[in-house]
Amino acid sequence: MTIPETMQAMVLTGHGGLDRYEWYEDWPVPEPGPTDVLIKVGACGLNNTDVNTRTGWYSKAVSEATTGGAYDEVGEEDPTWGGRPLVFPRIQGADAVGTVVAVGDKADPSLIGKRVMVNGWLRDWDDPDNMDKTGYYGSECDGGFAQYATADMRGIATVESPLSDAELATFSCSYTTAEGMLERARVGPGDTVLVPGASGGVGGALVQLARLRGARVIAMASEAKHADVAKLGPDRILPRGPEDLRAALGDEKITVVADVVGGSYWPKLIDILERGGRYTCSGAIAGPIVQFDLRTFYLRDLTFTGSTVLPPEVFENVVRYIEEGKLQPVLAATYPLRELREAQQAFIDKTHTGNIVVVP
Repeated sequence: MTIPETMQAMVLTGHGGLDRYEWYEDWPVPEPGPTDVLIKVGACGLNNTDVNTRTGWYSKAVSEATTGGAYDEVGEEDPTWGGRPLVFPRIQGADAVGTVVAVGDKADPSLIGKRVMVNGWLRDWDDPDNMDKTGYYGSECDGGFAQYATADMRGIATVESPLSDAELATFSCSYTTAEGMLERARVGPGDTVLVPGASGGVGGALVQLARLRGARVIAMASEAKHADVAKLGPDRILPRGPEDLRAALGDEKITVVADVVGGSYWPKLIDILERGGRYTCSGAIAGPIVQFDLRTFYLRDLTFTGSTVLPPEVFENVVRYIEEGKLQPVLAATYPLRELREAQQAFIDKTHTGNIVVVP
């Protein structure tokens, strides 16, 4: 096919509110590097990293919950997930799915015409397991909020699936994040996993993936979203924040809390963990600053694991589950790419249950 010289793209021009996105009809189509492929983007999912990077929420200067709006103060040196400055202008979008239309000089030409998912984690392919040498797609390089995007051929996966591009675009960030959390917490048969925020993208992924590991799963979500959460197969569903969590759980013995919420409710989650239990975290949308009683931590022999940078096999596992039909996409809504601002506001407001995708 003929590759155009320019494309439509939503470009982030600086940290702040949604007004920092600018729409372009004539942004240059990127040139693939030697080991890169050029992807005609079919769909790209939204995730919290997009929001938090735009606003600069990762900066230690910010202590409040994720709001999606501009903050009064954002540190210049640590506004991104990796604690480093972001280079502007930047095309965000980590969850890109599309068709390979061209390849670099050293890339595999047989990839042309194949449908692919992008692995959000950028790696030094001479040292792929080194966490200190990682970046994130749409953060340290341009991503999928455009008609075309490039990616290293070693950071993509071809996918054989009847699912649409929009459905596939719900998986990369949410499901690899969830799988990484469960792997760090060593979840398996015999565990009972409590999932706060189960109506979100990562929360819904945690429910499904923990079930695949043979665990019992208890989801927490606002009651208006219980019917949607029930479709994911949790063993029980609780309200979003019961005043007496222990009473709400009854005789349930919680061995793992898999959390992306944090906030003021956090101590109650820790208090109900069984002795020797595990807490795993990859987010703090309700607030990053929590009250932590060290006595609960050490007297109950608890293990805490943070989960951000993931080994390559996590993405490979998720792709395999997709191809085997073991995961259910939770596609809440699709928006045209030019309506990214509206889509991201709906994501922030939790207007929908599940994942939101933009389509060029």
